[in-house]
Amino acid sequence: MLAVTTQHYLILSFLLFAIGLSGILLRKNMITVLMSIELVLNSVNINLIAFSYQWSNLTGQIFSIFTITVAAGEAAVGLGILIAFFRLRDTTSLERASELKG
Repeated sequence: MLAVTTQHYLILSFLLFAIGLSGILLRKNMITVLMSIELVLNSVNINLIAFSYQWSNLTGQIFSIFTITVAAGEAAVGLGILIAFFRLRDTTSLERASELKG
């Protein structure tokens, strides 16, 4: 029987982080970039919870709750900005967002 160890969680977290980072760097759509940021934050949460469980300490789990709270706020503000930008420019392309720089 295969036991799930901390190393398995670290590999999963690394894969999620790599997918999220590639989505941030390579995509030109704002919605995809926001989802990629969420993937990166979730990979951090997996690390926090895995090490918290390994060391029998609740600190990592508490920090992950704060991270989830910040991610929810980030998603709400980001989607609000995205909706305002879409109404202004009729697109969600990041290339058009650079035109808003003053």
